[in-house]
Parts: sequence; C-alpha cells; structure tokens
Amino acid sequence: MLPGRTKRQKEQERAEHRRKKEEEKERLKQEKANRPPRQPGEPDPDIADIVPGPQPPLF
Repeated sequence: MLPGRTKRQKEQERAEHRRKKEEEKERLKQEKANRPPRQPGEPDPDIADIVPGPQPPLF
C-alpha cells in the first residue's frame, strides 16, 4: 500500500469514529430530555446500584 493511501484511510476512519460519537452523544441527550422528571425522594437511576464502601476483589 502507498503511504498516502493509508493516511487517507486513517483520516476517514477517524472522521467516521467522530461522527458515530457525535450521533451517540445526540441520542443520549435526546433520551435524557425525554425522561420523566424524578419525584422527590426517588433515587437517582444513574447511581442507584452503586454500593459505597470497599469493593469486592475482581479475582
């Protein structure tokens, strides 16, 4: 392969990756906007399953 061709291919892959990230970011923003508001006293769904304190060993 020619060096210019691989550079162009890498640039296209980077642009595609950036485009996908922007689409994902926009999708998450839309999901967040469409969520119903939380009621007072209701736990935050983003951190509801987090347990404080020492964490169990991985292995």
